[in-house]
Amino acid sequence: MIVSFLVLLSAVIVSGDEPRLAGFTASSSTAERQWEQKFRAIPSPGNMREYMKLLSARPHHVGALADKQNAEWILGKFKEWGWDAHIESFKVLFPTPKERVAELVEPVLYKAKLDEPVLAIDPTSNQKQEQLPTYNAYSIDGDVTGPLVYVNYGLPDDYEELERLGVSVKGAIVIARYGNSWRGVKPKVAAEHGAIGCIIYSDPHEDGYFVDDVYPDGPMRPKDGVQRGSVMDFASASPGDPLTPGVGATENAQRLDLKDAKSLSKIPVQPISYGDAQPLLAALKGAVAPEAWRGALPITYHVGAPEKAGAAKVHLVVKSNWDLKPVYDVIAKLPGAVEPEHWVIRGNHEDGWVNGAEDPVSGLIALLEEARSLGELVKQGWKPRRTILYCVWDGEEPFLLGSTEWAETHAQELQEHAAVYINTDGYGRGFLNLNGSHSLEHFFNDVSREIADPESGMSVGKRLLLSQIANSSTEDAKKELRQRGDWRAAAIGSGSDFTSFVDHLGIASADVAFSGESPDGIYHSIYDDYYWYTHFADTDFAYGKALAQLAGTAVMRIADSDILPFEFTGQTDTLRTYLDEVKKLLRDRQAKVKEQNQELEEGLFTAVNDPRRPRIAPKHQEVPPFLDFSPLENALETLIQSALRYKRGIDGWALSSAGDLEQINAAMIQTERQLLSADGLPRRPWYRHMIYAPGVYTGYECKTLPGVREAIEQKQYEEANQQISETAKALLREAQAIDSATQVLTHDKH
Repeated sequence: MIVSFLVLLSAVIVSGDEPRLAGFTASSSTAERQWEQKFRAIPSPGNMREYMKLLSARPHHVGALADKQNAEWILGKFKEWGWDAHIESFKVLFPTPKERVAELVEPVLYKAKLDEPVLAIDPTSNQKQEQLPTYNAYSIDGDVTGPLVYVNYGLPDDYEELERLGVSVKGAIVIARYGNSWRGVKPKVAAEHGAIGCIIYSDPHEDGYFVDDVYPDGPMRPKDGVQRGSVMDFASASPGDPLTPGVGATENAQRLDLKDAKSLSKIPVQPISYGDAQPLLAALKGAVAPEAWRGALPITYHVGAPEKAGAAKVHLVVKSNWDLKPVYDVIAKLPGAVEPEHWVIRGNHEDGWVNGAEDPVSGLIALLEEARSLGELVKQGWKPRRTILYCVWDGEEPFLLGSTEWAETHAQELQEHAAVYINTDGYGRGFLNLNGSHSLEHFFNDVSREIADPESGMSVGKRLLLSQIANSSTEDAKKELRQRGDWRAAAIGSGSDFTSFVDHLGIASADVAFSGESPDGIYHSIYDDYYWYTHFADTDFAYGKALAQLAGTAVMRIADSDILPFEFTGQTDTLRTYLDEVKKLLRDRQAKVKEQNQELEEGLFTAVNDPRRPRIAPKHQEVPPFLDFSPLENALETLIQSALRYKRGIDGWALSSAGDLEQINAAMIQTERQLLSADGLPRRPWYRHMIYAPGVYTGYECKTLPGVREAIEQKQYEEANQQISETAKALLREAQAIDSATQVLTHDKH
């Protein structure tokens, strides 16, 4: 008993030599470290195991009985742990499959099974009556027949290659493999090129036996495994309910007709397994696919010959039940004791495509243990300075339905009160993976140095930094990371529930996970369940505990800091790299077009053409014009100086009055808001962030300086100049907000 007491005591004693936490006074820093030590001792891997077993026991997609039951159970746990909690519900458009056919009708007959088989060893794979069939949500209805063309990943560059091969997809059905972009981009690009239907399959090169043993012997997708998923065109329109874009799906929300819903696919789409894909691909003739297009199936990959007699032809039928279904967001609150008007928000979704143990329950169980642990601290006397909201979202899988409708409904409150949003969405084993607003990068570096990595014993932050050094391709990049000291956070794009908070409302956000060592071959299949997770992922839930410790510590530290711990010198350092990238993008495109035009004039393409495997020469192009980046360069320099002045002020800060703290924190909250454009990005006004946005043709992946970058990529050069100016204005607005905080911090009124 005495030994146990001494161990507990040692866990909460903090050395006086510990550096002061950013945003804290010396005394408040000491108290904060003591509470954080207590917090990190509480999360239990055993509890997480039990939560997962319960929450993934039945399929819990939107509209399923288990979806509502899980929400009610989670609500009960929050209340049990002392939180003020309620369920907020919205009715949203969620189509479910009514008819699905994908069949080869020429030159031979083959009907795709479109079904994932039950595995005797997997006890929940047999819940057939409750499982959503294999389908792509938000595909329009259609019954089409046409020649089949293989389009690799189905991205714009792939269609340029097809053009060189003399292959058109106009009037055809395309088959694309999953990967390299958001699945909804594939039918979008296909429709833009005249295709009438789209099939998406999982190639074993990315998703199966090429990577590792297949389930149940290993973690990868078996031959009949299928990836469900939404094909909503969220990057060009908006996420959330397609019938209420930009506003919450409340009872009085104006609803569009289905034909006006801009985020639906333009052609019918159906996902299939690689077992079903092989007969379709094997039937294709025409040119052999380029080497980079070849997957791991035991066939020769051809692109197809749609205009020739005997070409492979496919019949595709997709019909859905277009119903409104309820989503149930669980919102729990711990009120702030000093600044209750400022909110720290933490979220993870609950719904899955089927049982969803890895996606999303693994992230959810970490959030739940954080909530339980914070509740324990409250019982011991801890009171957060700011209000903490823990949110369990519903409807994320169809595409961010619950979080988007909640954020749109409460947009004005959030822009007034929300300081930071921290998201998780499933995790595995390996390295810390953090995408986020770069004003939070240094803060998360600090937190990550205090969380032990379960495998290496070093901190998760040190392990991440060393992994970035190991993966750097040049000596200069390795040197820069070593000198910098902080690991670099990745830019935040889309693909999870942070999207509305950062992209639409300008709330500084971060998305946190562990990954890299547990291959995920059961993504969005019936095999993403408790059996798979406890055999092939974080089998002892050690990384779940680390995730709860890291995210929960971050929530506490932001909630308790005297001054919100934003830091801007790292942000400006990274913005410089983004500016260099777009300038290089323009130079590279200019050089490429000049070289290609010269090669055309020289007759190079005629000289190297193989008449037995002919390729069409590219067309002559106009060289991209000069763009004046000086407004952006000057604005960035202004922001750099503002960031340096604030850093000097906060480094020397000791104590401020309550009134000063209120002004400083109000300015800090607004810094990310200043990066929004009132008009939004060109052709997609819902996305308003001038530094981060999901790419129109990449989806999840972030496009940094998106207005400028995508204008160059899409050859809209007048627009690029206009976006340079608009982005510069955003940086100047942020600089002004930082300066206002610095003036209060240093009592410099000039």
